[in-house]
Amino acid sequence: MLMEMIAHPHWFWLTLGGLLLAAEMLGTSGYLLWSGIAAVLVGIVEWLSPFSWTAQGSLFALLTLVCVYLWYRWIRYRERSQQPNSLNQRGTQLTGTLLTLDAPLVNGVGHVKLGDSSWRVQADQDLPAGTQVIVTGIEGITLHIAPR
Repeated sequence: MLMEMIAHPHWFWLTLGGLLLAAEMLGTSGYLLWSGIAAVLVGIVEWLSPFSWTAQGSLFALLTLVCVYLWYRWIRYRERSQQPNSLNQRGTQLTGTLLTLDAPLVNGVGHVKLGDSSWRVQADQDLPAGTQVIVTGIEGITLHIAPR
């Protein structure tokens, strides 16, 4: 078996790549994915044009680093191009919502009913009941509002 592997090293790299990719499916969060891809690429290159074990190991290390770098760049690009996520952030989801005050604001602070809950609101000035306001932001559990 050892002689077979020495005679056909591409099978070693393809097997190693397959094993690493299979192990990745067990849930290593991408850690083995890039090494597996690099091993498969080394196996393909070795099959097309044979070269020494030292060069194969060096190519494997280099391709692993290149794959990781390209993945890192892709993730960074993807993060920049995505909109901010407000999932499970109820207050953030309320930004831009139009509300009507049920009670006047005293010293710029009051409460407003929204759905089945009551939210503390804060404005820069006192506002009478019935004023239409827009939610401009949130700080903790206090909605910042401004007159519409």
